[in-house]
Amino acid sequence: MAVSASPLDIHPSLAMVSVAPPGREEQDAYAISAEFYDVLQAERDGARVRRLYRRDVGNARLGVLDVGAGTGRVTLMSLMESRVPVHAVEPARSMRSPLMTRLASLPADLRTRVTVHPHTLDEADLHEVADVAVCHNTIACLDPASRRALWPAIAEALVPGSALLIQLPPARLPHHETTHDLPTQRIGRHEYGGRMVASADANRIRTRFHYWVRGEGGLLREHHETFWMWPIARTKVIGELEKSGFAPMPGRADPAVLAVRLIQR
Repeated sequence: MAVSASPLDIHPSLAMVSVAPPGREEQDAYAISAEFYDVLQAERDGARVRRLYRRDVGNARLGVLDVGAGTGRVTLMSLMESRVPVHAVEPARSMRSPLMTRLASLPADLRTRVTVHPHTLDEADLHEVADVAVCHNTIACLDPASRRALWPAIAEALVPGSALLIQLPPARLPHHETTHDLPTQRIGRHEYGGRMVASADANRIRTRFHYWVRGEGGLLREHHETFWMWPIARTKVIGELEKSGFAPMPGRADPAVLAVRLIQR
């Protein structure tokens, strides 16, 4: 049986849709994590992105669709590894802002190939714009109804024969609370660090991020942010995708990623 990604392999600060508890506006859902993500997680995540998706993105002939672009790890890799237009879908303003800053620093020939869509995918209204799509650090943070609604929107944005690569959610709830320390980083006189604590909460996984900044005199500030993840088995994800015309692609070794091809709508 294939093994799905653990909660520690997925950093929900990159999700495409607000998954904060009710009452918080979508554009503020990542207001805290957006400041700390690039400092604490981006280097490791960038290496993972290249390892998981580089080959398929390099084979794109029409376009690349980055669903849940976050601060831009998949988007930047896609621009470097392909010669086709790239569509970055990121509705969260706090995550989209560093993405736009990063794109603004690129040479003009690269900037002309990328379009940033500040909406959810169904609102972006994209039709047959790509032949490769990537959902990285996204699906686990969608509630079941939103997840099921995403598949036909992706199918609409792709041409038949396209490849869709999905970083899978955890397959099940954690049996006990787990803590993952993020690598400490130093910028000037300040040291940045954090940890993620994952625990089961009814049918969801509660992921609590604790960030801190220390100076020579001790703690300067600390922040907390909570996200939710919905576990689902690989076989159930495949079953949902089949209803939108996708079929699994053979020969993929990494169990953390599901690769499917759009056969028909």
